Amino acid sequence: MIIDAHQHFWSPQDVSYPWLTDEIAPVNRRFRPEHLQPLLEASGVRGTVLVQSADHRADTDAMLELAARHPFVVGVVAWVPLDEPAAAAEQLEQLRADPVVVGVRNLVHDQPDPDHVLRPEFLDGLRVLAAADVPFDVVTSQLRHLEHVPVLSERVPGLRVVLDHLGKPPFRQGAGAWATWERLLARAAEDPLVSAKVSGLCPAPAGDPAWDAEEVRPAFELGADRLMVGGDWPISVLFGGWERTWEAARGLLAQTTADEREALLGGTAVRAYRLDARRLAAAAEGSPT
Repeated sequence: MIIDAHQHFWSPQDVSYPWLTDEIAPVNRRFRPEHLQPLLEASGVRGTVLVQSADHRADTDAMLELAARHPFVVGVVAWVPLDEPAAAAEQLEQLRADPVVVGVRNLVHDQPDPDHVLRPEFLDGLRVLAAADVPFDVVTSQLRHLEHVPVLSERVPGLRVVLDHLGKPPFRQGAGAWATWERLLARAAEDPLVSAKVSGLCPAPAGDPAWDAEEVRPAFELGADRLMVGGDWPISVLFGGWERTWEAARGLLAQTTADEREALLGGTAVRAYRLDARRLAAAAEGSPT
């Protein structure tokens, strides 16, 4: 079964998303299951992992409400306040009563302090996740953020990490930046508890759909082990949309082995997030859970 390991829903009319502004007007509107489902069906994608888009409980509650009604959502990466370990532990226990909750993410890349994840209270929050065996989605916007992944492996033993968007490869930023990214990604991958998403890898600026998928290949070819494909919809609307993203992914996948394709198109997501078998079966059948 093909699984899109990274997608979002949001309704700015109902829930606050401070980063959604007129600067990215094409995605500053409602995106809901009824908009995504026809695209999934046309592409042969049967399940998705729905990922948080705001650092507050309202976004998580909205995701869970939609997941309860749409069986193609096989996992939800929720938010808990990792800066407040006691509150994080309490909320996580509540959320994990629903097997659709498979991970946690905070928008750490938006914090003024680039080293936010290394603050003592945040590390304590990550220890809550490690103790509960819940993976942490790491989202980055600069190479500095990618440096943190092996540090987290050292300071929070047992923490499972999912690196979103391959740590944002520095496309079109020169050989030096690319070499640094390769080195940091290889260092992060030394921990077998780290996996990563082949998602959000458009090399062009937002609003420019005229990009060549071959530009993505050097990032993609670093190895299929522990990688999973995600469409990053609806952010992908800024880069040509769902169809353009999955067209590029399928072109790149054509040169992989059968085992690599199995991992990239669903196997890694099932293993990394430990997706619930009942939800997977419901998604495969297209029936309510």
